[in-house]
Amino acid sequence: MSQHEMVGDNFRLGFRFQRHWDVSMASAFFCGELGAGVFLVSMIYAFVPGLILGLLVTGIGKSLFHLAHMGVPRKSWRAILRADRSWISRGLIAIVVYCGAGTLHAVDVILGVAGPLATLIQFIAGASALVVMTYQGFSMGHSSAIALWSTAMMPFSSLLYALTGGVILTLLLQAGSLTPESVNQLVAMALGLLLADLIMIFSMLHVAYQGSAGSRLSVQLLIRTLYAKWFLGVVVGAGILLPMIALWFGDETLSARSIAAAGALAGFYAFRVLIFKAGVYDPVMALS
Repeated sequence: MSQHEMVGDNFRLGFRFQRHWDVSMASAFFCGELGAGVFLVSMIYAFVPGLILGLLVTGIGKSLFHLAHMGVPRKSWRAILRADRSWISRGLIAIVVYCGAGTLHAVDVILGVAGPLATLIQFIAGASALVVMTYQGFSMGHSSAIALWSTAMMPFSSLLYALTGGVILTLLLQAGSLTPESVNQLVAMALGLLLADLIMIFSMLHVAYQGSAGSRLSVQLLIRTLYAKWFLGVVVGAGILLPMIALWFGDETLSARSIAAAGALAGFYAFRVLIFKAGVYDPVMALS
């Protein structure tokens, strides 16, 4: 850090923030991963409101935030034509398949339809939801210019946070209809996923700190300087530790599940925003 300075938007030598992917893109990522996670967990428990909620959060929320980000929305469909070399294109295809197959699966569950075709639709819906949950992390991991993102932890973080949100929201929304066995199962899953989230975050930071000067600066921004109070307070404190405490001591109460859900979703959203904000480009040249 002693050799370089933060230069913002100037043409001086130093570190530069990425600002192409902003809050609207972070919101789109959040909606896509959360909706697919809620859908997948609800599919396991045949929970129709969760299936519908997941489809709406991804299909409407993600789409609206993507349109807000794009400069020319009418040409955005062209992104789907690059599936051979772009995770964004693969993700868009997965979203279309997920919304279509997911809607058919929800109808099958509502009508009680069974059989080979219904099973095939369920498999396609689940597989496409899994792609929606992870493709954004793969897309970020391919951004070699931003060292903080260029890690295998990115798709892993997308998957973990999507599953965490799905499990905790299912636990909250099905509060009155779950059997004690299902409650215990979901609580155990939620606690395990929250612990995995914590390990993932600090593993990601550790790997980044051992990397380039740009990735070390990103870690410092997140845990020591500019974004530390938000990252440590919201992402780690409210997003992981608070839900763990609430579920551990009050897993059968609606208030504890509500606190856990609110904290986990706040932490998930803050993680998405801050990972974008802390992304910096390494200097193309070193100062002598």
